[in-house]
Amino acid sequence: MAAVDLVNSELPFLDTGLIVFTKILIANRGEIACRIIRTCQKLGIKTVAIYSTVDRNALHVKMADEAYLVGEAPPHDSYLNMSNVLDAAKASGAQAIHPGYGFLSENAAFARLCEDAGICFIGPNPDVMEKMGDKMRSRKLARKAGLPILPGTDDAVANADASTKAWELGFPLMVKAADGGGGIGIHIIENQEELMPLIDRTRQISESAFGSSRLFFERYLKDASHIEVQLLGDTHGNLVHLHERDCSVQRRNQKLVEETPSSAKLTPRLRRRVSSLATKLGKFIGYSSLGTVEFLVSADGSVFFLEMNTRLQVEHGVTELVTGLDLVELQIRAAAGETLPITQEDVSINGHAIEVRIYPEDPETFMPDAGDITDLHQPEGEHIRIDSALCNGYTVGLDYEPLMAKIMAFGEDRTQAIKTLQKALLELRLEGVKNNVPLLRDILASKEFTDATYNTGSVPHWIAKFGSRSLNGSSTGNGHRNGHSNGSKSGGGTNEREIAATIGAAMALAMSSAPPIAATSSWRIHGRREQLLSRTLGNRGWR
Repeated sequence: MAAVDLVNSELPFLDTGLIVFTKILIANRGEIACRIIRTCQKLGIKTVAIYSTVDRNALHVKMADEAYLVGEAPPHDSYLNMSNVLDAAKASGAQAIHPGYGFLSENAAFARLCEDAGICFIGPNPDVMEKMGDKMRSRKLARKAGLPILPGTDDAVANADASTKAWELGFPLMVKAADGGGGIGIHIIENQEELMPLIDRTRQISESAFGSSRLFFERYLKDASHIEVQLLGDTHGNLVHLHERDCSVQRRNQKLVEETPSSAKLTPRLRRRVSSLATKLGKFIGYSSLGTVEFLVSADGSVFFLEMNTRLQVEHGVTELVTGLDLVELQIRAAAGETLPITQEDVSINGHAIEVRIYPEDPETFMPDAGDITDLHQPEGEHIRIDSALCNGYTVGLDYEPLMAKIMAFGEDRTQAIKTLQKALLELRLEGVKNNVPLLRDILASKEFTDATYNTGSVPHWIAKFGSRSLNGSSTGNGHRNGHSNGSKSGGGTNEREIAATIGAAMALAMSSAPPIAATSSWRIHGRREQLLSRTLGNRGWR
C-alpha cells in the first residue's frame, strides 16, 4: 500500500463492509481519546467521552457526541474507576469500549467485566492479556514459543534469596515488577551495594502502583537497540505483522523518539528475524487485536524478547504513516468480529516516519513543569502529523501522565523525514510550560542520530552535550518560545542541575512516606513521585 498522503489527520477508509458498532465509549483522555474519536467519526460511529472534574472542558469532551462525568481528578476515582466507566457505557447505550493506552487498556479484570455486561472490549482476549501482563509468565510463554529471552529468574525473588540469585546472574541486572505496566517499577542494579535498596524501592513502587510485591531479575543488556514489532490479529486466526519500530532513544527508559523502519540500523536479515519472532509468539498465544512485541537487539545482532504490550501503542502513528493503514480502524474492525481485510502480502513499507514526544519538563534540569498554555502554534504542512489535545488556555496539570503531544514527520527516505521533523520543531511555539523541545532538536541534529548509530544508552551523552552548549549560551532553543530562556539561572550549570535532581529525589522520597491527603490526587502522591524518580533515580517512565 502507498504511504498516506495527508498525514496531518485523515487516513484512508477501508471500505470492507459495515461495522456492527454504532456507538463506542472511549475510556481515556487527552490526545489518544481525540485520535480514536477521529477514526470513529470517519467510520460513522457515534462517540462517548468520559471525563473527570478537571477535564470538563477538555478537547476530547468537546469532540465526542456525548460525554459523562466519571469522578473526581484522581485516576482511581475517574478513569480507573471500572464501575463508573461501565455505568457511563450502559447509560449511553455504547456497544463497545475503546481503552486507548494506559489506564484500563491492559486490565484483564475490566475486559471481563465488559464481557459480563454485554459490552465489547476493543482489545485482545482477557486471558491473553492476563498471561502477557505478568512479566514472568510472559517470559515463560515466549520461551515455550521458541523466542530467545534474557537470562533471569523464572520465579519471584524473595529478599532472602536476592543476593544469591543476583550473583548467579551477574551485575548489572534489572529488577522488575512482575505485574508492572507502563514502564513503572524497573531499576538497574549496578553492584551488590545497590541490590537491597533498589529491591526495596521497586517493591514499594510495585505495591503502590499494582497492588503486588512480586519482583524478578533479568540480565541488563547495555547499549542495545529497543526494537518493537506491531502485530494485528482477528478472532478468526489471521495474524499479520506491520513491521518494526526503533524506540531506542530513551531517557530513563522513557521513549522520546520512535521511527520506522529501522533499516538504517538493522540488517535486512535482522528485520526479518524480529518480525518472524513476533509473529511466532502471536500465533502461539492466539493473539487477536493490536499488540506489540518488544525486543532488545545487542550490538552483535543477538535478539532477546523483552515484553508484549496488549494494546494500542503510543507510537502507532509512525506505522500508519509508512503503511497507509489506520490501526485504530483495523482494531475496531477486528473487535467487531470482521476478518482482517489485509494479508501479509498487502503490508508494505513506503518511505520513513519519525515521531517525537513532547513532555512538560525543564529541558536542562528535567524537573516536571505544569501551568497554562498561553501561546500555541502547532506546525502545519505536508508530511507533518500532530496528535495532541493542546489548545490555547489548556492546563497542563499534575493529575495524569505528562505526555502533551506527539509530532510525526514522513519522508521518502530517512534523511527527508529528519529534515521535515526538524522544521516542524522549529515552527512549534509552545509558551507557558517548559518542555523538552530543545533537547529533541539537539537529538535530531546529532551525528549519532543522523548516522543511525544510536542505542538505548545514547541520550545521557546527548544531554551532557546539550548542557554544555547551554552553559556557553549556544543552545538550539529559542528563548521563552519553547518553554525556557537561554541563560536562565534555573539549571544553568552542572552543579545546579545536580542540586535540582537531588531536590527531586528528596521530594519523591518525602512523598513516598507521606500519609495520603484527601485533597491530593493519587497521581500527585504516586504518579508524580514516579515521574520525579524516573528523572533522578533511574526507574522507567511511561510506555
